[in-house]
Amino acid sequence: MTDEELMLAVCDGDQSAYQIIVKQQLKSISHYAYRMLGNQKDTEDITQETFLKLWINAGKWQPEKSKLSTWLHRITHNLCIDYLRKHSKMQTQENIENEVDAALIEKEGADRDDATQQQTTQLEQAIGRLPENQRSALMLCYYSGFSNKEAAAIMNMSVKALESSIARAKRSLRTELSESDNAQ
Repeated sequence: MTDEELMLAVCDGDQSAYQIIVKQQLKSISHYAYRMLGNQKDTEDITQETFLKLWINAGKWQPEKSKLSTWLHRITHNLCIDYLRKHSKMQTQENIENEVDAALIEKEGADRDDATQQQTTQLEQAIGRLPENQRSALMLCYYSGFSNKEAAAIMNMSVKALESSIARAKRSLRTELSESDNAQ
């Protein structure tokens, strides 16, 4: 079934169609939420709320305006931003360390020498310290594989503003990582 057919079935209360969508989208949505929030408990809450909103608001999705995955990521993005603002929790050091641990676990089995692991850790920590909009732009375009246009729609900004956020993020990362290289 296509996304449109599945969503029409969800609008009619078809739980099996809903379960298919959840199964297809769960990993991507939860990874994005984790990158934004940095801990498993909040990620689970936001992911669950995203799929609850899918069930309740299925009729609001407009397939001519966005893909289903884009629409769901936008819901997730908005929930994460609301949560972060409400809890004034813009990525503590503990969250950054949890994010780094998760990134390293994801890459388990890959043989890496100590220098490569240290570089990966430094990069993940630097990404965690970026402002939310820059971190979001990077996560959507580079980790989740969305096009700039799709990522801009998720973040409710223009493509030009998104590209500017990505450019600022890259500059910040380059500066921070070169400073840490020079300090060593």
